[in-house]
Amino acid sequence: RYIFSYSNQKIYEWEQSLEEVSIYIDLPPPLLNVESPASYIAVNIQATHLQVGLKGNDRFFIDEDTFDKVKVKESSWYLDEGVITIVLAKCFRGQTWEGVLCGHQSIDPFTKQEMQRTLMLERFQEENPGFDFRDATFNGEVPNPRTFMGGVGYGH
Repeated sequence: RYIFSYSNQKIYEWEQSLEEVSIYIDLPPPLLNVESPASYIAVNIQATHLQVGLKGNDRFFIDEDTFDKVKVKESSWYLDEGVITIVLAKCFRGQTWEGVLCGHQSIDPFTKQEMQRTLMLERFQEENPGFDFRDATFNGEVPNPRTFMGGVGYGH
């Protein structure tokens, strides 16, 4: 998982797969001991924008454009064990997101290569289920998992 911090405070963690980006936000302390805390949370997922906050509050904790387009109907959120999990379904399967939200720090070039490697290996494993690619390496720059060799399939 990758961490986005502001003023030395963790705001959220995130990770991605070929098909989705997951965001993990710790529940605000005032809601930890409330019955049905999910009923106080407002999450609005749009094709290119995400809002997270408390219901009835005019300002959102997160109110930013997403790094890339998402499939709204296939995206969701849930609360479990004090963590709000937001799952954004990527419009472009296999696309490497360099961050979750515009205006927030993007990953560095080395981390992007590592992320692309992980996604590429996930793609290889999906397309060749009988093989083990855990120890596979790439010579030079890791190819884009979305476009390599004709692109990633969308039939899954």
